[in-house]
Amino acid sequence: MEAEKLRSQTGWEAVFDGAIVIGAGAAGLAAHALMKAGVPTLVLEKESRLAEPWHRRHQRLHLNTHRDLSTLPGIGYPAGTPAFPHRTAVIRHLNDFSQVHRLPVTFGVAVEEITFDGDHWTVQTNSGSRPARHVVVATGRDRQPFIPAWKGMKDFAGRIVHSADFGEAKDYAGKKVLVVGAGNSGFDVLNQLADADAESIWLSARNGPSLLPKRICKIAVHRLSPFMARLPVRIADAVMATTQRLVFGDLTKLGLPPASIGGASRLSADYTAIAADDGAVRAIKAGMIVVVPPLREFTRDGIILNDGRFITPDIVISATGYRTGLEQMVGKLGVLDGKGVPLFNGGEADPRLPGLWFTGMRPSIRGCFANARIQARAIAARIVKRR
Repeated sequence: MEAEKLRSQTGWEAVFDGAIVIGAGAAGLAAHALMKAGVPTLVLEKESRLAEPWHRRHQRLHLNTHRDLSTLPGIGYPAGTPAFPHRTAVIRHLNDFSQVHRLPVTFGVAVEEITFDGDHWTVQTNSGSRPARHVVVATGRDRQPFIPAWKGMKDFAGRIVHSADFGEAKDYAGKKVLVVGAGNSGFDVLNQLADADAESIWLSARNGPSLLPKRICKIAVHRLSPFMARLPVRIADAVMATTQRLVFGDLTKLGLPPASIGGASRLSADYTAIAADDGAVRAIKAGMIVVVPPLREFTRDGIILNDGRFITPDIVISATGYRTGLEQMVGKLGVLDGKGVPLFNGGEADPRLPGLWFTGMRPSIRGCFANARIQARAIAARIVKRR
C-alpha cells in the first residue's frame, strides 16, 4: 500500500527529477536544505521510526557536543535542556525537526544497491526500484558496530559486547570488566563504569587517546569547536595536545600509550573522533581503572596480554569503532576506501559519477549535527547548480 502511495506521489517509474536521500538520521534529516533550495526530495529510512540508533543506546548517554552547536535548521532545544543533551532530548529534537518541516520520510524502505544508468541513478530497495537524478547517501558512519576477529575469542566463556550494546552501568556492578579501545566510545564507557561499582575495570588500548574534558572552569570546551575547525590541522593538533596535558597531566605515566598522531590529524587520517572525559581519568588516577597492554589472545577462562599477563574479565567491551556497511549498497562503484568510508563527502563528488553524494561519513571537530548542516547546504548548492 505504501509503495503504491509513493508511486502516485513521486512517479518513480519515471526518473525522479530531484534527490533521493537514504537515511533519516542527523545527516539525512538535513535534507531540509535540499527542499529549501527547491530540489524535490524524498527520504528513505529502513527503520520504522526516527532516531532508531539513539533509542538503542544506553540510558545515560549524552551528546559530547554542546546543545547550541547541535541543532538542526529552524529548530532549537526546549528551555531547560542541559548543555550536553540527553539521548531522549536528541530523539525528541529529531522528531520535532521532521514534523515542523514536514519532511517526506518513508519508513520501512531498505536500500539494497545503487546503480548508475548513464544519466540517472537507480535505487534498488525492498519495495522496488526507484530511479532519480541525484542520490544522497546519509546512512551514517556508525551504521555497523565493529568487533575485531581476536584470536581465541570464540572459546571465551565470558561475554563479549560492543560498546553500542553497553546497556546500563548498574548491570556491571560486581563484575570484572575489560574495555578495549581508548577512543570516543571507549571513554564514554569508562565514564559510565567509573560509578558502576564494578569489581575490576581494565582498559586496554593500542593507541593513546586524543582526550578533552567536557568543561574547563564551567566553560563547555566544545563551544570553541567552530574556532578550532578553522585552524590549520597542525595548529589544532598542538592546541588539543596542550589542553590535554594541562588538564590531565602526562597520561603515559598512567600507563596509556602515546597518541600516534594529533587529534585533528586522526579525524582526517583514520576517522577517529576526539574522546571526552567525564570522570574516567579521575578513576584511572585513583586506581579504579587499571590500564593494561593490548590483548594478545583469548582463552576459555581469560585473556593473555601482550606482556604475557593473564587477566580474567567476566565481560569484554569492544570499543573498537564502527563501519559504514556500504559495501553492498555502493561497493561496485569504486567509491569506498579500505575501511568502507566514501572517498568523497559533502559537496565533493566524483565527476565520473554525477549525482551521487555522501554526507555524515566522517567525524568533525564541530560534531555531527553542525557538520550535517554544513554538508547539506554544500550538497544542495551543487545540485541546484547542476539542475
